[in-house]
Amino acid sequence: MPLISTKGVYGLAAIYELSKHSDDTPMQIKDISANASIPQNYLEQLLSKLRRADLLISTRGARGGYLLAKSPKEIKIVDILIALEDDIKIVDAKIDNPILNLLFEESKEKTKKIFDLTLADLDKYEGRYNNFLHYNI
Repeated sequence: MPLISTKGVYGLAAIYELSKHSDDTPMQIKDISANASIPQNYLEQLLSKLRRADLLISTRGARGGYLLAKSPKEIKIVDILIALEDDIKIVDAKIDNPILNLLFEESKEKTKKIFDLTLADLDKYEGRYNNFLHYNI
């Protein structure tokens, strides 16, 4: 089983799209779905979980949609993943070996630290990607 499932990857992609949305109007689910290449029915489930985790705000109506509940500088990737995956798992079950259980628990904590960056921190990856494109054209 992968460390992060499709649920986590798609949810992170969706909330990243919302973080790039420049104006203060809600972004409609069809636009998030199209921009992030996520099936709309699946996306509705993910956005609902993110809303219940207080990471998103939803509004109803013709001009309704989703907004980030906080600034991109205040939303951590680890919180998004935990909201969607329920936790970050290295293994699915404890085993009868206390040494390996300690190893897996420590690995889980280190993995959480890797993802302890904000949505705003993803801008550095966008810069690296743009530099890559610039030098490889």
